[in-house]
Amino acid sequence: MCGRYRLSRRKEILEEYFDTASSEEEWNPRYNIAPIQLVPVIRRNPREAVRELSLIRWGLIPSWAKDPSIATKTINARSETAGTRPAFCDSLRSRRCLVPADGFYEWQRTGRAKQPYCFEVCDGELFAFAGMWDRWKNPSGNTVETCSILTTTPNAVTSRVHDRMPVILRPDTYDLWLDPGMQDLTAASTLLRPYDARFMRCYPISTRINHVANDDEECSRPMELPEIQTPLFS
Repeated sequence: MCGRYRLSRRKEILEEYFDTASSEEEWNPRYNIAPIQLVPVIRRNPREAVRELSLIRWGLIPSWAKDPSIATKTINARSETAGTRPAFCDSLRSRRCLVPADGFYEWQRTGRAKQPYCFEVCDGELFAFAGMWDRWKNPSGNTVETCSILTTTPNAVTSRVHDRMPVILRPDTYDLWLDPGMQDLTAASTLLRPYDARFMRCYPISTRINHVANDDEECSRPMELPEIQTPLFS
């Protein structure tokens, strides 16, 4: 699963990289993004065929949900089964989005402790998770937009730490993924593959990342592991 990630770029950088229309949304760099928080997503406006940046909550609440607490269980969706799950199937078919990031975190158990690692693409560049979104109305009639990040089997880099990884889309697939006219789940599923391990890297970081209140550059700064600890890539 993917339960924490980093997006340390300013809004202006996101708009330029993802070629979106100018947005009035406010976004400051984040180093420890957690579930239920507001996160940037990129969607395609079906009327104007342009990409738009919006802030929505991480943890998908289906439009039919009675209890919004379902969001704590839907931050991720398994790509292999999302098309058959009631919570996800409609969103996967017609409400797909990009979730910008420049790093994500996973934990490796070492005895009783868990060592956190940061995963990035090798050039340190921005990338996008495959996401999907939905709209839900609360009892007051207010609309709440939420999203989920799709996961897949791990590649050779992430498998040393976790048995799942978020789907990272190649830039040349962004338009296809965002196309609301592509409602063929089989076609959409062909994009949900593990990212090429040759273009990813990972490194250990401080347990400072464990606490959601910590949200600064120190959260993802590389650190040296103690010699008594088995290195990840020995």
